[in-house]
Amino acid sequence: MSGETFVEVKGIDFSYPHQPPLFEGFSWGIRRGEAWAVIGPSGCGKTTLLYLLAGLLKPQRGEILIAGNPLRRPRPETALILQDYGLLPWDTVRGNVALGLRIRAFYGPDGLHAPRTPLPGKPEALVDFWLQRLGLQDVADRYPSQISGGQKQRTAIARALVLRPDLLLMDEPFSSLDAPTREDLEDLTLELQAEAGLTTVVVTHSIEEAVFLGRKILFLGRPPHTEAIVIEGTKPDRSHPDYLKTCSLLRDMLNAVRRG
Repeated sequence: MSGETFVEVKGIDFSYPHQPPLFEGFSWGIRRGEAWAVIGPSGCGKTTLLYLLAGLLKPQRGEILIAGNPLRRPRPETALILQDYGLLPWDTVRGNVALGLRIRAFYGPDGLHAPRTPLPGKPEALVDFWLQRLGLQDVADRYPSQISGGQKQRTAIARALVLRPDLLLMDEPFSSLDAPTREDLEDLTLELQAEAGLTTVVVTHSIEEAVFLGRKILFLGRPPHTEAIVIEGTKPDRSHPDYLKTCSLLRDMLNAVRRG
């Protein structure tokens, strides 16, 4: 489902110290409930854009609004899933899934103040629900070193969703996995996005993954980026002619950037 504009990137500038600018007067909008993919060549600023949306980086000019509110710092309703999973090696799958709930119970939702009211629902029930939903119940008491890469990524997804986010950001989440596992998790991501009405933004190097996961695709070419280049996605059907046509279009666009 798509509704009102949920994420507004308004005329931002961003560059790292002593580096050429990545974004100059860049604007972009995401409607609530939309599924986006971001693709472009290495070094074009894909992950930087994701970190800006997460509030981990701040633009030098312009602003980012989420649900109408200026983004000044990381917000509790935004979940970020990284490529390397970010799991605690000394804790079990169950403990890793519950980590965010434990932190929120101690520091409060904004990370600054202890909560004045109890967290909604029972934390144990929430953890059990997501362990079951993501097929992790049989490995709940194992440690990250004892489970597969796909199970690690499912654990990272469960840890994010147990906090009931409204915005899910994913940075190359499946790049290190074998093809069958990657496709299985891509299917799962779409299922979860539809079930929860999540707004999702997935950064990827994979053309096929971008077209499969993104109903809209933001293409980043050679920086600095001054305007949003948006490609309309297709139905998530890997054998559909429209899917293959969009993959071919993105491949041509990437090749054109590489040729310079």
